[in-house]
Amino acid sequence: MINANLEKRVTTLERELAKVKRQLRGNGTQNVPWWERIRGTFPNDAATRTAMRLGREYRQSTRPKRK
Repeated sequence: MINANLEKRVTTLERELAKVKRQLRGNGTQNVPWWERIRGTFPNDAATRTAMRLGREYRQSTRPKRK
C-alpha cells in the first residue's frame, strides 16, 4: 500500500515537472531580464510614473556634481 501511494506521488511529480519544463522552454524569456519582461505593464498608471520619476531623481542625485 505504501509503495503504491509513493509510486503514484512520484508519477504525479514527474508529470508536473515535465509540464513546468515545457512552460519554461516555451516562453522564450529565460535570457530576458525581468524588468524587460514587465516593461509596459502599467503604461498610464500614476503610481508607476511617480516611481519612475523618484528613481530618476535618486540616480541623478548620486552622480558626481559637475564643477
